[in-house]
Amino acid sequence: MGLFDFFSHEIAIDLGTANTLIIHEGKVVVDEPSIVAMNKRSGKVIAVGHKAMQMHGKTHPDIETVRPLKDGVIADFEAAENMITEMIKMINKSKGMFGGRNMVMVICIPSGITEVEKRAVFDSADQAGAKERYLIFEPMAAAIGIGLDVEAPIGNMIIDIGGGTTEIAVISLSGIVGNQSINIAGDEFTHDIVDYMRRQHNLLIGERTAETIKINVGSALPELEDAPEDYPVNGRDLMTGIPKQIMVNYSEVSHALDNSIAKIEEAIMKALEDTPPELASDIYKRGLYLTGGGALLRGLANRISTRTKLNCHVADDPLRNVVTGTGIALKQRDRYKNSILMDK
Repeated sequence: MGLFDFFSHEIAIDLGTANTLIIHEGKVVVDEPSIVAMNKRSGKVIAVGHKAMQMHGKTHPDIETVRPLKDGVIADFEAAENMITEMIKMINKSKGMFGGRNMVMVICIPSGITEVEKRAVFDSADQAGAKERYLIFEPMAAAIGIGLDVEAPIGNMIIDIGGGTTEIAVISLSGIVGNQSINIAGDEFTHDIVDYMRRQHNLLIGERTAETIKINVGSALPELEDAPEDYPVNGRDLMTGIPKQIMVNYSEVSHALDNSIAKIEEAIMKALEDTPPELASDIYKRGLYLTGGGALLRGLANRISTRTKLNCHVADDPLRNVVTGTGIALKQRDRYKNSILMDK
């Protein structure tokens, strides 16, 4: 038994479809894209996170980039295990402090996950070296991270728009009273932009380019008070096969995203319809809480507020609310024992 086996290193992981964040000792120490670059011949990991993302769409036949998670759950078990292991190594590579099975790990998961998918997450954590493994649902972690009192007999509605899923949950008394989980989120927005550019401009672009369009001129509304400047987009002309550049404005992107956002709105309305009346009264008073990367989409909170006739609050740090809440639940496991799941 090694010296460090006598100590437990507590790690909170937001294992997201688009990005993985890890908290250690109360700080976010890893914030990397959820992607792995593999050598197809040897099966070895070449890069993870940002380095692997730089290779995405630019590899030769001997190298493939893999996104281990799809729609918020593990789609490639081996790649997920490799990704978690390599990202844990990033925490303190120089000291090598993560030798042995000395980790206590809490991982957040979508609320609509199946038992088989839960087992896949537990197994990945086990293979990565965790001696104690816990799970927490993303909306619950987000609510804790936002600073809501999830233990109180008060209804709060969380709308967490991540990379692969949108989680809509009503939380009260340390539990999820009702939830809607749909596979419409950031990745779908990206695909919408790729399709729009192909249909409207005969321009073929990749996912990385679509992602930058979404960040720079993404909008949920065709008219904004504080409009971003038009954005130059490079791609391949489908008519001539020659690379070219066009300018794209936020109004165009809002039309590209309209159908997907409408589906999220429908899911929110369904969740509100299914909410018990006493909790609905609380939600009317307190409003909706919007978090996740999708919360940063310009005009989205206003659009949801107009549709629901309720106040829609964007969390202060939407990209990190989930991992922050996961870290708090990890540190205060006794307090939040009714909100977390332990591996049997």
